[in-house]
Amino acid sequence: MPRTSGPARAMMPGKGVPPGSGRPGGSVGDPGRTPPAPDDADAPRAAAGRGGTLYVVATPIGNLGDITLRAVEVLREVPLVAAEDTRMTRRLWARHGIRTRLVSYHARNAERREPELLAHLADGHDLALVTDAGTPLVSDPGASLVARWVDAGGAVVALPGPSAVLAALVASGIPAPRWAFEGFLPRSGRERRERLARIAEDERATVLFEAPGRVAATLRDLADACGEDRMAAVCRELTKLHEEVRRGSLGALRAAVAERPPRGEVALVVAGKTRPVARGPVRTRAVEAGRAGPSSGAGGALQGGEGDAPPELERAHLAPAAPGVPGTPWSALDGARARVADLVRAGMTRSAAARQVAGETGLPRRELFRTPGRPS
Repeated sequence: MPRTSGPARAMMPGKGVPPGSGRPGGSVGDPGRTPPAPDDADAPRAAAGRGGTLYVVATPIGNLGDITLRAVEVLREVPLVAAEDTRMTRRLWARHGIRTRLVSYHARNAERREPELLAHLADGHDLALVTDAGTPLVSDPGASLVARWVDAGGAVVALPGPSAVLAALVASGIPAPRWAFEGFLPRSGRERRERLARIAEDERATVLFEAPGRVAATLRDLADACGEDRMAAVCRELTKLHEEVRRGSLGALRAAVAERPPRGEVALVVAGKTRPVARGPVRTRAVEAGRAGPSSGAGGALQGGEGDAPPELERAHLAPAAPGVPGTPWSALDGARARVADLVRAGMTRSAAARQVAGETGLPRRELFRTPGRPS
Protein backbone atom coordinates (compact mmCIF):
# COMPACT_ATOMS: atom_id res chain seq x y z
CA MET A 1 0.00 0.00 0.00
CA PRO A 2 1.50 3.37 -0.99
CA ARG A 3 2.36 5.84 1.71
CA THR A 4 -0.06 8.66 2.33
CA SER A 5 1.31 12.12 1.70
CA GLY A 6 0.09 15.68 1.96
CA PRO A 7 -2.68 16.83 4.35
CA ALA A 8 -4.09 13.32 4.76
CA ARG A 9 -0.85 12.22 6.37
CA ALA A 10 -1.63 14.24 9.47
CA MET A 11 -4.65 12.02 10.11
CA MET A 12 -2.59 8.83 10.27
CA PRO A 13 -1.51 7.24 13.56
CA GLY A 14 2.05 7.21 14.80
CA LYS A 15 2.43 11.02 14.65
CA GLY A 16 3.75 10.76 11.10
CA VAL A 17 6.69 8.53 11.90
CA PRO A 18 6.68 5.34 9.81
CA PRO A 19 7.63 1.96 11.29
CA GLY A 20 11.33 1.12 11.21
CA SER A 21 12.40 4.77 11.26
CA GLY A 22 14.56 4.33 14.35
CA ARG A 23 12.04 5.96 16.67
CA PRO A 24 12.09 4.16 20.01
CA GLY A 25 8.31 3.99 20.14
CA GLY A 26 7.86 4.91 23.78
CA SER A 27 8.90 3.29 27.01
CA VAL A 28 7.75 -0.29 26.45
CA GLY A 29 10.78 -2.45 27.06
CA ASP A 30 13.14 0.54 27.37
CA PRO A 31 15.99 -0.36 29.74
CA GLY A 32 16.51 1.84 32.73
CA ARG A 33 12.98 3.21 32.80
CA THR A 34 10.78 2.23 35.72
CA PRO A 35 7.10 2.37 34.78
CA PRO A 36 4.74 3.80 37.37
CA ALA A 37 2.82 1.34 39.50
CA PRO A 38 -0.83 0.83 38.51
CA ASP A 39 -2.08 2.59 41.64
CA ASP A 40 0.55 5.34 41.62
CA ALA A 41 -1.00 8.78 42.01
CA ASP A 42 1.49 10.01 39.41
CA ALA A 43 0.39 7.46 36.79
CA PRO A 44 0.65 8.77 33.21
CA ARG A 45 -1.85 11.43 32.25
CA ALA A 46 -2.52 12.44 28.66
CA ALA A 47 -1.50 16.04 28.21
CA ALA A 48 -4.21 17.86 26.28
CA GLY A 49 -3.66 17.24 22.58
CA ARG A 50 -0.30 15.52 23.13
CA GLY A 51 -1.12 11.99 24.31
CA GLY A 52 -1.05 9.18 21.82
CA THR A 53 -4.15 7.46 20.43
CA LEU A 54 -5.07 3.95 21.47
CA TYR A 55 -6.48 2.07 18.45
CA VAL A 56 -8.63 -0.97 19.26
CA VAL A 57 -8.39 -3.03 16.07
CA ALA A 58 -10.53 -6.02 15.07
CA THR A 59 -8.57 -8.78 13.30
CA PRO A 60 -9.73 -11.91 11.41
CA ILE A 61 -11.38 -14.72 13.38
CA GLY A 62 -10.01 -17.34 10.99
CA ASN A 63 -9.69 -16.31 7.36
CA LEU A 64 -6.75 -13.90 7.17
CA GLY A 65 -8.41 -12.13 4.25
CA ASP A 66 -11.17 -10.85 6.54
CA ILE A 67 -9.51 -7.60 7.56
CA THR A 68 -10.41 -4.06 6.59
CA LEU A 69 -8.15 -1.84 4.53
CA ARG A 70 -8.24 0.74 7.30
CA ALA A 71 -7.08 -1.82 9.86
CA VAL A 72 -4.10 -2.80 7.70
CA GLU A 73 -3.19 0.85 7.20
CA VAL A 74 -3.31 1.65 10.92
CA LEU A 75 -1.37 -1.48 11.89
CA ARG A 76 1.37 -0.50 9.43
CA GLU A 77 1.59 3.07 10.66
CA VAL A 78 1.54 2.85 14.46
CA PRO A 79 4.95 2.47 16.13
CA LEU A 80 3.82 -0.37 18.41
CA VAL A 81 1.10 -3.05 18.57
CA ALA A 82 0.08 -4.83 21.77
CA ALA A 83 -1.05 -8.35 20.86
CA GLU A 84 -2.66 -11.10 22.92
CA ASP A 85 -0.66 -13.79 21.09
CA THR A 86 2.30 -12.47 19.10
CA ARG A 87 2.74 -15.80 17.31
CA MET A 88 -0.79 -15.64 15.89
CA THR A 89 -0.41 -11.96 15.03
CA ARG A 90 2.81 -12.59 13.11
CA ARG A 91 0.84 -14.77 10.68
CA LEU A 92 -1.31 -11.73 9.92
CA TRP A 93 1.82 -9.60 9.58
CA ALA A 94 3.29 -12.05 7.04
CA ARG A 95 0.06 -12.17 5.02
CA HIS A 96 -0.30 -8.39 4.72
CA GLY A 97 3.30 -7.18 4.78
CA ILE A 98 3.12 -5.49 8.17
CA ARG A 99 6.44 -4.89 9.96
CA THR A 100 5.34 -2.99 13.06
CA ARG A 101 6.95 -3.99 16.34
CA LEU A 102 4.86 -6.33 18.53
CA VAL A 103 4.72 -6.63 22.30
CA SER A 104 2.71 -9.24 24.19
CA TYR A 105 -0.28 -8.15 26.26
CA HIS A 106 -2.56 -10.81 27.74
CA ALA A 107 -4.35 -11.73 30.95
CA ARG A 108 -1.27 -13.23 32.60
CA ASN A 109 1.03 -10.22 32.11
CA ALA A 110 -1.51 -7.38 32.06
CA GLU A 111 -0.64 -6.10 35.54
CA ARG A 112 3.01 -5.73 34.59
CA ARG A 113 2.52 -4.61 30.98
CA GLU A 114 -0.22 -2.00 31.34
CA PRO A 115 1.90 0.66 33.07
CA GLU A 116 4.45 0.38 30.23
CA LEU A 117 1.77 0.75 27.57
CA LEU A 118 0.19 3.70 29.38
CA ALA A 119 3.57 5.41 29.65
CA HIS A 120 4.07 4.82 25.90
CA LEU A 121 0.75 6.54 25.19
CA ALA A 122 1.39 9.36 27.66
CA ASP A 123 4.69 10.11 25.89
CA GLY A 124 2.66 10.95 22.79
CA HIS A 125 3.10 7.68 20.89
CA ASP A 126 0.19 5.84 19.28
CA LEU A 127 -0.60 2.23 20.14
CA ALA A 128 -2.76 -0.43 18.49
CA LEU A 129 -4.38 -3.20 20.52
CA VAL A 130 -5.25 -6.52 18.86
CA THR A 131 -6.39 -9.92 20.08
CA ASP A 132 -5.51 -13.26 18.54
CA ALA A 133 -8.86 -13.29 16.71
CA GLY A 134 -11.79 -10.90 16.51
CA THR A 135 -12.42 -7.73 18.46
CA PRO A 136 -10.42 -6.91 21.62
CA LEU A 137 -12.37 -6.61 24.89
CA VAL A 138 -15.09 -9.05 23.67
CA SER A 139 -14.26 -12.04 25.91
CA ASP A 140 -10.63 -11.00 25.39
CA PRO A 141 -8.06 -8.83 27.23
CA GLY A 142 -7.94 -5.05 26.92
CA ALA A 143 -10.82 -3.66 28.99
CA SER A 144 -8.55 -2.46 31.81
CA LEU A 145 -6.08 -0.80 29.44
CA VAL A 146 -8.82 1.05 27.57
CA ALA A 147 -10.56 2.12 30.78
CA ARG A 148 -7.34 3.45 32.30
CA TRP A 149 -6.39 5.40 29.19
CA VAL A 150 -9.89 6.90 29.01
CA ASP A 151 -9.62 7.85 32.70
CA ALA A 152 -6.29 9.52 31.91
CA GLY A 153 -8.04 11.67 29.32
CA GLY A 154 -6.56 9.82 26.33
CA ALA A 155 -8.11 9.18 22.93
CA VAL A 156 -9.46 5.73 22.05
CA VAL A 157 -10.47 4.85 18.49
CA ALA A 158 -12.23 1.57 17.60
CA LEU A 159 -11.67 0.00 14.19
CA PRO A 160 -14.61 -2.39 13.64
CA GLY A 161 -14.24 -5.61 11.71
CA PRO A 162 -14.59 -9.38 12.12
CA SER A 163 -16.73 -10.60 15.02
CA ALA A 164 -17.41 -14.22 15.96
CA VAL A 165 -20.56 -13.08 17.77
CA LEU A 166 -22.16 -11.51 14.69
CA ALA A 167 -20.91 -14.24 12.36
CA ALA A 168 -22.54 -16.92 14.53
CA LEU A 169 -25.73 -14.91 14.91
CA VAL A 170 -26.34 -14.42 11.20
CA ALA A 171 -25.24 -17.95 10.23
CA SER A 172 -27.48 -19.60 12.84
CA GLY A 173 -30.73 -18.98 10.96
CA ILE A 174 -32.39 -17.99 14.24
CA PRO A 175 -34.53 -14.81 14.12
CA ALA A 176 -32.76 -12.18 16.20
CA PRO A 177 -34.24 -8.69 15.93
CA ARG A 178 -32.85 -8.37 19.47
CA TRP A 179 -30.08 -10.44 20.99
CA ALA A 180 -27.73 -10.73 23.96
CA PHE A 181 -24.12 -11.87 24.30
CA GLU A 182 -23.25 -13.98 27.35
CA GLY A 183 -19.61 -14.82 26.58
CA PHE A 184 -18.42 -17.90 28.48
CA LEU A 185 -20.75 -19.26 31.15
CA PRO A 186 -19.36 -20.03 34.60
CA ARG A 187 -18.24 -23.66 34.74
CA SER A 188 -20.45 -24.65 37.66
CA GLY A 189 -22.27 -23.49 40.74
CA ARG A 190 -25.08 -21.10 41.52
CA GLU A 191 -23.89 -18.38 39.15
CA ARG A 192 -24.05 -20.81 36.22
CA ARG A 193 -27.57 -21.91 37.19
CA GLU A 194 -28.72 -18.31 37.52
CA ARG A 195 -27.27 -17.35 34.13
CA LEU A 196 -28.97 -20.34 32.50
CA ALA A 197 -32.29 -19.40 34.13
CA ARG A 198 -32.02 -15.85 32.76
CA ILE A 199 -31.26 -17.17 29.27
CA ALA A 200 -34.31 -19.46 29.48
CA GLU A 201 -36.60 -16.50 30.23
CA ASP A 202 -35.02 -14.02 27.82
CA GLU A 203 -37.09 -13.22 24.72
CA ARG A 204 -33.90 -12.22 22.89
CA ALA A 205 -31.63 -14.67 21.10
CA THR A 206 -28.47 -15.43 23.09
CA VAL A 207 -24.92 -15.96 21.81
CA LEU A 208 -22.39 -17.82 23.96
CA PHE A 209 -18.80 -18.94 23.55
CA GLU A 210 -17.78 -22.39 24.72
CA ALA A 211 -14.71 -24.62 24.74
CA PRO A 212 -15.19 -27.63 22.43
CA GLY A 213 -14.79 -30.10 25.29
CA ARG A 214 -17.64 -28.45 27.24
CA VAL A 215 -20.20 -28.00 24.46
CA ALA A 216 -22.06 -31.23 25.30
CA ALA A 217 -22.43 -30.28 28.96
CA THR A 218 -23.57 -26.76 28.11
CA LEU A 219 -26.15 -28.01 25.60
CA ARG A 220 -27.44 -30.42 28.24
CA ASP A 221 -27.81 -27.62 30.78
CA LEU A 222 -29.43 -25.31 28.20
CA ALA A 223 -31.91 -28.02 27.24
CA ASP A 224 -32.77 -28.56 30.91
CA ALA A 225 -33.25 -24.83 31.48
CA CYS A 226 -34.92 -23.78 28.21
CA GLY A 227 -36.63 -27.02 27.18
CA GLU A 228 -35.46 -29.50 24.58
CA ASP A 229 -37.64 -27.93 21.87
CA ARG A 230 -35.92 -24.51 22.00
CA MET A 231 -34.14 -23.90 18.68
CA ALA A 232 -30.38 -23.35 18.67
CA ALA A 233 -27.24 -23.58 16.56
CA VAL A 234 -23.72 -24.84 17.18
CA CYS A 235 -21.26 -22.82 15.08
CA ARG A 236 -17.65 -23.94 14.89
CA GLU A 237 -14.53 -22.81 13.04
CA LEU A 238 -16.36 -19.85 11.50
CA THR A 239 -14.66 -18.44 8.37
CA LYS A 240 -12.12 -21.29 8.43
CA LEU A 241 -11.66 -24.28 6.13
CA HIS A 242 -13.76 -26.62 8.28
CA GLU A 243 -16.54 -24.17 9.12
CA GLU A 244 -19.71 -25.93 10.24
CA VAL A 245 -23.10 -24.80 11.56
CA ARG A 246 -25.42 -27.39 13.09
CA ARG A 247 -29.01 -26.21 13.54
CA GLY A 248 -31.89 -27.81 15.40
CA SER A 249 -33.57 -28.09 18.78
CA LEU A 250 -31.46 -28.15 21.92
CA GLY A 251 -32.46 -31.77 22.45
CA ALA A 252 -31.42 -32.82 18.96
CA LEU A 253 -28.16 -30.86 19.12
CA ARG A 254 -27.30 -32.37 22.48
CA ALA A 255 -27.66 -35.87 21.01
CA ALA A 256 -25.69 -34.96 17.87
CA VAL A 257 -22.81 -33.42 19.83
CA ALA A 258 -22.65 -36.40 22.17
CA GLU A 259 -22.25 -38.64 19.13
CA ARG A 260 -19.83 -36.36 17.27
CA PRO A 261 -18.16 -33.76 19.50
CA PRO A 262 -17.12 -30.49 17.80
CA ARG A 263 -13.55 -29.36 17.37
CA GLY A 264 -12.07 -25.89 17.26
CA GLU A 265 -13.61 -22.56 18.23
CA VAL A 266 -17.33 -22.87 19.09
CA ALA A 267 -20.13 -20.32 19.42
CA LEU A 268 -23.66 -21.27 20.48
CA VAL A 269 -26.80 -19.38 19.50
CA VAL A 270 -30.04 -20.03 21.41
CA ALA A 271 -33.43 -18.73 20.29
CA GLY A 272 -35.30 -16.41 22.62
CA LYS A 273 -38.30 -17.47 24.62
CA THR A 274 -41.55 -17.05 22.73
CA ARG A 275 -44.63 -15.60 24.35
CA PRO A 276 -47.59 -17.95 23.82
CA VAL A 277 -50.90 -16.39 22.81
CA ALA A 278 -53.41 -17.04 25.57
CA ARG A 279 -56.52 -19.04 24.67
CA GLY A 280 -59.05 -18.81 27.48
CA PRO A 281 -62.53 -20.36 27.45
CA VAL A 282 -65.03 -18.59 25.20
CA ARG A 283 -68.15 -17.35 26.89
CA THR A 284 -71.16 -16.19 24.92
CA ARG A 285 -74.23 -14.23 25.92
CA ALA A 286 -77.47 -16.13 25.46
CA VAL A 287 -80.69 -14.15 25.67
CA GLU A 288 -83.74 -16.16 26.61
CA ALA A 289 -86.89 -14.31 25.75
CA GLY A 290 -88.80 -13.26 28.82
CA ARG A 291 -86.32 -14.90 31.22
CA ALA A 292 -83.78 -12.16 31.90
CA GLY A 293 -82.93 -12.51 35.57
CA PRO A 294 -82.41 -9.61 37.97
CA SER A 295 -78.61 -9.93 37.83
CA SER A 296 -78.40 -10.04 34.04
CA GLY A 297 -80.02 -6.79 33.10
CA ALA A 298 -81.88 -6.39 29.82
CA GLY A 299 -79.18 -8.17 27.81
CA GLY A 300 -79.59 -11.64 29.32
CA ALA A 301 -77.28 -13.84 31.36
CA LEU A 302 -73.71 -15.07 30.97
CA GLN A 303 -73.69 -18.80 30.35
CA GLY A 304 -70.84 -21.09 31.35
CA GLY A 305 -69.38 -18.89 34.11
CA GLU A 306 -69.60 -18.78 37.88
CA GLY A 307 -71.01 -15.56 39.28
CA ASP A 308 -70.86 -12.13 37.69
CA ALA A 309 -67.71 -11.02 35.83
CA PRO A 310 -66.31 -7.47 35.89
CA PRO A 311 -67.42 -5.44 32.84
CA GLU A 312 -63.94 -5.33 31.27
CA LEU A 313 -63.52 -9.11 31.66
CA GLU A 314 -67.01 -9.67 30.31
CA ARG A 315 -66.23 -7.61 27.20
CA ALA A 316 -63.10 -9.67 26.57
CA HIS A 317 -64.99 -12.95 26.80
CA LEU A 318 -67.79 -11.72 24.57
CA ALA A 319 -65.49 -11.17 21.57
CA PRO A 320 -67.03 -12.73 18.44
CA ALA A 321 -65.63 -16.08 17.39
CA ALA A 322 -63.23 -16.08 14.44
CA PRO A 323 -64.67 -17.80 11.36
CA GLY A 324 -63.00 -21.09 10.55
CA VAL A 325 -61.68 -21.47 14.11
CA PRO A 326 -64.66 -22.45 16.29
CA GLY A 327 -64.30 -21.48 19.92
CA THR A 328 -61.52 -18.98 19.25
CA PRO A 329 -62.23 -15.24 19.68
CA TRP A 330 -60.93 -12.75 17.14
CA SER A 331 -58.60 -11.27 19.76
CA ALA A 332 -56.69 -14.56 20.16
CA LEU A 333 -56.41 -15.14 16.41
CA ASP A 334 -55.30 -11.55 15.82
CA GLY A 335 -52.64 -11.88 18.50
CA ALA A 336 -51.35 -15.11 16.99
CA ARG A 337 -51.22 -13.59 13.50
CA ALA A 338 -49.35 -10.59 14.90
CA ARG A 339 -46.80 -12.99 16.36
CA VAL A 340 -46.43 -14.62 12.91
CA ALA A 341 -45.89 -11.19 11.36
CA ASP A 342 -43.17 -10.40 13.94
CA LEU A 343 -41.32 -13.62 13.10
CA VAL A 344 -41.57 -12.93 9.37
CA ARG A 345 -40.14 -9.43 9.86
CA ALA A 346 -37.31 -11.02 11.83
CA GLY A 347 -36.39 -13.14 8.81
CA MET A 348 -38.40 -16.37 9.17
CA THR A 349 -40.48 -17.62 6.25
CA ARG A 350 -44.24 -17.24 6.67
CA SER A 351 -44.74 -20.99 6.53
CA ALA A 352 -42.16 -21.64 9.27
CA ALA A 353 -43.52 -18.80 11.40
CA ALA A 354 -47.08 -20.11 11.09
CA ARG A 355 -45.90 -23.60 12.05
CA GLN A 356 -44.08 -22.29 15.12
CA VAL A 357 -47.00 -20.18 16.36
CA ALA A 358 -49.42 -23.03 15.70
CA GLY A 359 -47.32 -25.18 18.00
CA GLU A 360 -47.35 -22.47 20.65
CA THR A 361 -51.07 -21.73 20.54
CA GLY A 362 -52.78 -24.82 19.19
CA LEU A 363 -54.44 -22.73 16.45
CA PRO A 364 -54.65 -24.20 12.92
CA ARG A 365 -51.55 -23.40 10.88
CA ARG A 366 -53.62 -22.60 7.77
CA GLU A 367 -55.49 -19.86 9.66
CA LEU A 368 -52.23 -18.36 10.89
CA PHE A 369 -50.71 -18.48 7.41
CA ARG A 370 -53.63 -16.50 5.97
CA THR A 371 -54.01 -12.77 6.54
CA PRO A 372 -57.71 -12.10 5.94
CA GLY A 373 -59.29 -8.88 7.16
CA ARG A 374 -61.82 -8.89 9.93
CA PRO A 375 -65.39 -9.00 8.56
CA SER A 376 -67.45 -5.90 9.01
